[in-house]
Amino acid sequence: MPEQSAGLVVLDLVGIFVFAISGALVAVRKGFDLFAVLVLAGVTGLGGGFLRDVLIDATPPAALADWRYLLVPVAAGAITFGFHPAVGRMERVVNVFDAFGLALFCVTGALKATAFGLGPLPAALMGMVTATGGGMARDVLAGRVPIVFRGELYATPALAGALIAVLGERWDQPMGVVVPLAAATCLMWRLLAMWRGWQAPMPTGPASV
Repeated sequence: MPEQSAGLVVLDLVGIFVFAISGALVAVRKGFDLFAVLVLAGVTGLGGGFLRDVLIDATPPAALADWRYLLVPVAAGAITFGFHPAVGRMERVVNVFDAFGLALFCVTGALKATAFGLGPLPAALMGMVTATGGGMARDVLAGRVPIVFRGELYATPALAGALIAVLGERWDQPMGVVVPLAAATCLMWRLLAMWRGWQAPMPTGPASV
């Protein structure tokens, strides 16, 4: 079984932490108890990577094989639960962190899929799944329409960043260049979409019943 490099593991853990904070904050605002806060933190931080690992047969999933992958979202959830008024006031910062998590996960997810033998397009899709899967699970559990279905440019930047990562790796480009470029593409696209209010195309006219 291929092993992730230490650098990709660190990026993974950072992404898990920022995603877990966003999940825990949703739970706090829904009035959930501590257990539910920790569950949503864990689901948000680990859900996408867990799904990716199962799909590419990287078993057992990293979330179950490495204690750090479980500790990080628990810590993020506990911090958010204990200091949620301060965290809530920093929602814009949290949204920026969420964009960083999206950028990190789309790259690490795509590169891990590549290491397990997937071609460029399937690996890029796995990168997108890694970046968006946890947030989708969080929203479903919290009774919300998932963010990727609400017209926000979220999955598309993740897919673009993941595709750059796998093509760069396939063309034997230096990872020190490919990873920052791929992550920056996703990050800048997502931040610009948030700042400018860009939306994905939506149906026009009245919906048919």
